[in-house]
Amino acid sequence: MTEPETPVEERVEERVEEPSGWHTVNVGHLVMGTAFVGLVVVWALISSDLVDLADARWLLPFPWLVAGVVGLAATVLRNLRRRPGKMSGWI
Repeated sequence: MTEPETPVEERVEERVEEPSGWHTVNVGHLVMGTAFVGLVVVWALISSDLVDLADARWLLPFPWLVAGVVGLAATVLRNLRRRPGKMSGWI
């Protein structure tokens, strides 16, 4: 014999959060992807002679700085969505 279905009001505790379409960002992948794209842009500027290699001294570290800022922003924004007081992932 089968059991009758539990009313919706009683199943509220059993409900798991539905996915919102967002997934966690892998910050390492984001940083390295940003740095890669930046280095490709620097390479394209130098190879197309828009920027002389002697003048590119200031341009070469720029992708690493931008990637670092993007990584910090992603870390801060990811931690804002967590509930306050819940320290998940801490040892």
